[in-house]
Amino acid sequence: MPCMLVDPSQKYKPYTPLHLQSRQWPSKRSTVPPIWLSTDLRDGNQALANPMTIEQKTTFFQLLVQCGYKEIEVAYPAASDTDFNFVRGLIEKKQVPDDVWIQVLTPAREDLITRTIDSVAGTRQAIIHMYNATSPLFRGVVFKNSKEETIQLAVEHTKLVRRLTEECTEKHGTVFRYEYSPETFSQTEPEFSVEICDAVKAAWGKAGTDTLNKIIFNLPATVEIAPPNHFADLVEYFHTHISEREKILISLHPHNDRGTGIAAAELGILAGADRVEGCLFGNGERTGNVDLVNLALNYYTQGIHPNVDFDDIQRIIDIVTQCNDLPVHPRHPYAGELVFTAFSGSHQDAIKKGFEDQEKRHALARSRGDGEIWEMPYLPIDPADLGQTYEAVIRVNSQSGKGGIAYLVKQYLQLDLPRKMQIVFYKVVQAVADREAREMTVDDITTAFCEAYHFGGSKYEGRLALRSFKITSVPNPDGADEVRNVRQFDGTILVDGVLRVIRGDGNGPISALLHALLTHLDVDLALREYTVHPINTEADQQNSRAASFIELVPANDRKSTRSWWGAGVDRDVAASGLRAVLSAVNSYIEDRPLPELKLSVGFNALSGQSDVASVILNSLGLELPRRLQATFFEVVQRAAASSGGEIAQDALSVLFKETYGYGLPPAQLSLKSFELDRVERGIHLSGEFVLGGKVETVKGVGNGPLSALLACLHQLVEGALVIREYSEHAIGEGTEVSAATYVELVYGVTENERERKTSGWGVVSDTDITASGLHAVVSAVSRVGVVWKAEA
Repeated sequence: MPCMLVDPSQKYKPYTPLHLQSRQWPSKRSTVPPIWLSTDLRDGNQALANPMTIEQKTTFFQLLVQCGYKEIEVAYPAASDTDFNFVRGLIEKKQVPDDVWIQVLTPAREDLITRTIDSVAGTRQAIIHMYNATSPLFRGVVFKNSKEETIQLAVEHTKLVRRLTEECTEKHGTVFRYEYSPETFSQTEPEFSVEICDAVKAAWGKAGTDTLNKIIFNLPATVEIAPPNHFADLVEYFHTHISEREKILISLHPHNDRGTGIAAAELGILAGADRVEGCLFGNGERTGNVDLVNLALNYYTQGIHPNVDFDDIQRIIDIVTQCNDLPVHPRHPYAGELVFTAFSGSHQDAIKKGFEDQEKRHALARSRGDGEIWEMPYLPIDPADLGQTYEAVIRVNSQSGKGGIAYLVKQYLQLDLPRKMQIVFYKVVQAVADREAREMTVDDITTAFCEAYHFGGSKYEGRLALRSFKITSVPNPDGADEVRNVRQFDGTILVDGVLRVIRGDGNGPISALLHALLTHLDVDLALREYTVHPINTEADQQNSRAASFIELVPANDRKSTRSWWGAGVDRDVAASGLRAVLSAVNSYIEDRPLPELKLSVGFNALSGQSDVASVILNSLGLELPRRLQATFFEVVQRAAASSGGEIAQDALSVLFKETYGYGLPPAQLSLKSFELDRVERGIHLSGEFVLGGKVETVKGVGNGPLSALLACLHQLVEGALVIREYSEHAIGEGTEVSAATYVELVYGVTENERERKTSGWGVVSDTDITASGLHAVVSAVSRVGVVWKAEA
């Protein structure tokens, strides 16, 4: 059976509107905040199922002081010993700052007034807040009083408050102010509210124009019974009809029975009020008092500082909920867990674009010395102003869009995805969200990105991973201008756990890598889109990086509807692009087989230079320069000719060591020891050389260690030695790292009136990079057929 009436007018009467002749409040605008009074410890406390303990009230009081409240209603002291003792404790322990007024509430009853004033005796300053109900319902039903009797009650007890407070001031030095509330003001005839307050003011007899001497008339919406515009009319009527308005502070005490407590307070202030009483997060009887946090931050978002601070709002929430044992609703304005959160795709896209645009506007404003105005879709306040992070601004579920997901990737991975890539990754996230049927956390999204694009280190590596590379510019074979030189890619990549040396040529690093992947792994893809942006360039110039995004398509179909995206980050912009290429290629190859490097089977005559270099890389850890690859490949071909064009892997490693003396005892010449000193002309090297078993000390000077070494060697050999190529790289990791150095030496000498030129390589590894280079040069000397001066 239905409970709600078909015609509720048969049971409920509408409010009676107030007809003001020249209503002023609708066209007014607030430019300063009101005076605030927190009544959390009184009105808020009496509304709790389990009232706060003295310890909890003390904690709450300290929080209110820290927030900046200068007027705090601390108790209804006559109601219980707990309240009375709490007030005495604050005073006796000197916990009330000198600039804070504590307020205590009492009804118009002599014994309760006496005990209330006793509770604050000895404090520096206090507000006595007395009330009696004035509405027809309370006059006729609850108290059976006429208007005259109601006024008389207020007047007599106001005089009592005056007498007792003056006695207390004389005895204890406490300074008092007086506040009177015509309780149930919003249901009282407006003219009667003015009449009783004028009578109270006359009875008090001490109201002055100085702020601290003004009498406070508090106008409670004890029960909210009409729209906020009606409450504003009541306040404006009171404001314009009360006598000696300059001696009065009008205070509001809105409740929230209709859910319009905030609106009633804001409109009431426009109507002439000076002060507002309420609770943090709106605690209070029934639906609560007006929310002081909400109201204050409404001013803040209009560019008006409310004179109270919520710059660590989560701490405030934690303390209030701990003391009240009441949660803050997830959708509570400014404070709820979800109030800065957008799940909707369109909202997320707007916020993402808003942040991007605002970043540009703020940069321009800073350059001009202008203020950085917050103007953001769906976010009326910057969460950072409340001590909150942007972590919860965008959260993702199945209703979310690509913009929100891209925003989170940008915030947490610092990657600003191209629009087309946003669309592709959105489908990845949506698939997970639909499957899981839950909200996607930031960790879920960033993990999905790292897995999809093999991004973020070895944990997410795909089948192909870049280990090292070198880009060389060489003249175009067709003789074109230098600006059109060919770029050669020489690199080492990990392919299914095996190191491979690959080589390719192109008009840039990316096309050279794509050519290398086609040549060695039969991956035939072409570049369709490439974008790059810097990361951390302003905040950290030393560690700035480049983020690259690559879209690859089948080489034979540049307009293909199928494409593969990749992302890469590196301090070197070229390296970031190469990493992005391999990221996309990993998505392309999936689990299809790739051409293998058959290390265990051996190499036949069809194996290329890179295949041979891959074996040396895996067996000895050496990344051979391209010219050395070519030179050693000729050595391998000659060695394999005698065995039908084949050579085993182990034999290949042995052949390399024997050819270049790598890891073997020195042949003709060795450098036993050396010392380097910086002199005016450069570097001075003093070395002990072992030549044919004989030790000779030779000294030389050059502009670096290697040229100084050559100066020494020229004292031992006929002719001239010149370094044609030098390269180095690290072997190993951490404390086990060493340097591998490659030197190609060219030797020229005149014999029998004919010039002879030969070249040879030296390959050495050493924990000291300088020693590695010097020994590599000496090793190369033994392979170029030098003529020693001692023999000449």
